[in-house]
Amino acid sequence: MKKLGSVLSLCAIASLMCLFAPHQAEARPPYMKGFNEKYGEVETIKARAEELKCGVCHGEGGKNKKVVSDYGKALGQALGGKNVKEAEKIAKAYETIEAKKDNGSDKTYGEELKAGKLPKLAP
Repeated sequence: MKKLGSVLSLCAIASLMCLFAPHQAEARPPYMKGFNEKYGEVETIKARAEELKCGVCHGEGGKNKKVVSDYGKALGQALGGKNVKEAEKIAKAYETIEAKKDNGSDKTYGEELKAGKLPKLAP
């Protein structure tokens, strides 16, 4: 009986530690690096992307990861999976979505980016 009480106490302590442990951010630096490698030569894009970081694809300036822009959704589809880390796959995904049009625009994402404009941001 004494052992059972000790085991239950340990389980309770472990549960509390997990509950109050800091949550890790799921930042995906390879995506931003790939974006900068692809479009970083456009000075206005480079400056704005460095300012926005995750906000290029995510809502509330990158703070709300649940809200994703149309550009971010297109990138996710082109990547074909979550947390892709291979630089070649990321570069290929950016290349793939260049031909897609931003909703409500007559220009493709590639045309907008090369002209120095970011795609529409998520709310």
